Amino acid sequence: MSWLPHIKKKELEDNQYIDAVVLPRTSDIGNFEVHRALPSKEKQMVGPFFFWDQMGPGEFLSGSGLDVRPHPHIGLSTITISSRVRWIIRTRW
Repeated sequence: MSWLPHIKKKELEDNQYIDAVVLPRTSDIGNFEVHRALPSKEKQMVGPFFFWDQMGPGEFLSGSGLDVRPHPHIGLSTITISSRVRWIIRTRW
């Protein structure tokens, strides 16, 4: 799953190998944008506590935090996996 703004959604939908196209929604969390693809209305089988976000690059200075509200569920922990991924796009199948 990836967000590729240069590819038209219609081109992806016409491909027989693609099950669904989920475009991320963008949120601003204190001068920092996060593009969230999951959870989404297009893929509701994904549980409510699984998130697929794309963010960055960003610079966080010591002593300055993000404007993020506390999570309403007690005892919920989050993990962020930072990765560098190279996507290979095929134009012919």
